[in-house]
Amino acid sequence: MLDKAALILDAFYPSGGEFRLTELVARTGLSKTTAYRIAGNLVQLGLLEHTGEHYRLGNHLFELGSLVSRRLDLRETALPFLQDLFESTRQTVHFGVRDGFDVVYLERIHGHDSLALPSRIGGRLPLSCTAIGKALLAFCKEAAFDLDTRELPRLTPHSITDPAALRTALEQIQVSGMAYEEQEAAVGVSCIAAPVFAGATVVAALSVAVPQQQFRPAHLAPAVRTAALGLSRALRNGVAPGMESPPSPG
Repeated sequence: MLDKAALILDAFYPSGGEFRLTELVARTGLSKTTAYRIAGNLVQLGLLEHTGEHYRLGNHLFELGSLVSRRLDLRETALPFLQDLFESTRQTVHFGVRDGFDVVYLERIHGHDSLALPSRIGGRLPLSCTAIGKALLAFCKEAAFDLDTRELPRLTPHSITDPAALRTALEQIQVSGMAYEEQEAAVGVSCIAAPVFAGATVVAALSVAVPQQQFRPAHLAPAVRTAALGLSRALRNGVAPGMESPPSPG
C-alpha cells in the first residue's frame, strides 16, 4: 500500500503539476481502480488535492517539506562551528536533532582515521544511548516526562536502561550544561556533547566522539561548549532561515 502511494506521489515529479486520473494510471502503471482508491486516501490525508478531474500535491506535503528545509538551514548555520570544533579537536564531530525518542544526525565530520561508529548522516540512534541524545533530553521536558513509561534500549553492555539512572544523568547535564556517554552506543567509543538553543528552546546538540582510551572530558569540554554557545548565539542574533518562532496570537 505504501509503495503504491509513493508511486502516485512520485508521479508529480519533477513538474509538480496537475494530472487526471488517467495520467496517474499511465505514469504509475497501477490499475485505474487501485490508483483511484489510493489517490482518494491521499486526498483524505491532505497529501493530494482533488479539484474537478485533476489531482495536485496537497498543502500537507508543503508543510512536511518545510520541516526538511528548516533542518537544512540549521545544518548550514551550524557547519562553520562544527568545522572549527573538528579543527580544534581533530576528532569526529556530530550534529543532531531530536525526532521522537531518537537523535537524527544532520552532520558528521571526521578525519581519514575515523572511528567505527553506528552514526551516519541522516541516520538515527536512541536518545538515551548517545551524548547528543542526552543533551537534547535534558532540556526537553516533553520527552523527559515519558521516561518512566518507556523501555530504554540497550546498544552495548554500557547502555543506560534504568530510567532512574538516566534521570540522574539528565539532572547532572542540566547543572553542568554538558552531556557524556561512555561506550553506550559503541564499545570503545565515548562522546561529550552540549545542547544548542534558539532562544530558550533546545533545537539541536553537537558532540565530539573519541576512542575510549583518549576520552578526557575536561580537555574536550571547553571546545565543545564554545562551539555550542557560538552556534546558539548565531541562532539568537540572526535566526537561521526557517527557524523563526511563530508570531504570538493577538
